Amino acid sequence: MKTYIIITLVAAIFIALGFSAWNLYGGVNTYTPTVSHTSFYDLSCNTLEGETFDFESLIGKKVLIVNTASECGFTPQYEGLQKLHEQYGGDGFVILGFPCNDFGKQESGTSEEIGAFCSKNFGVTFQMMEKVSVKGSNTHSVYKWLLNESENGVSNHNVRWNFHKFLIDENGALVASLRSGVNPDDKRVINFLNNEN
Repeated sequence: MKTYIIITLVAAIFIALGFSAWNLYGGVNTYTPTVSHTSFYDLSCNTLEGETFDFESLIGKKVLIVNTASECGFTPQYEGLQKLHEQYGGDGFVILGFPCNDFGKQESGTSEEIGAFCSKNFGVTFQMMEKVSVKGSNTHSVYKWLLNESENGVSNHNVRWNFHKFLIDENGALVASLRSGVNPDDKRVINFLNNEN
C-alpha cells in the first residue's frame, strides 16, 4: 500500500511538472481581431543591417514576430520559419525575427555574426531585425506593443524564453501569442495563413 501511494505521488508530481512545462513553453492564446489602442502600423525598428523599417509597409499583410537566439534549444525553429517564409512569404505574409539576448544570454553575437549564423546554418532570407530587449526597462517599442493590453488592445503577455511567436492579421490586430515550444508549422499558424479557423 505504501509503495502504491509513493508511486501515485511521484506520478502526480511528474504530471504537474509536465503541465508547468507546457504552460511555460507550449501555451497558445488566440484572440478575436480587435482594434488596438496604439496602431501597429505606427511602430518601427531597425533591420539587422541598421536600416529603418517602418511598420506602415506591413499594411494589408499578415505578420509573424518572433524573438530569436543562436544558442538556444529552440534555435532549429529557424528552419521551420524559413520554410514558412518560402511557402507563404511575399505580398501577403512577412516574418520579422528579433534577435534577443535576454534569456540565458543565448544571443551574444554582433549583427554581422547573427546574420552570418542565420544564413550559413539555416539559409534565412526572411527579415531579421536589430537585436532588441523584450523585457525589463529597455523593452523595445515593438515588444511594448505586443506585451501590453493598453497598446495592443487584447491582452498582456509575458515572453518567457526565445522563439515566442506573435501573429498579427492583415489589419494590424494581434490575434495570437504562441510560446516557444509551439513550432512554426503548428496547425494554428497554418490555419491563420490559410484563413481557416
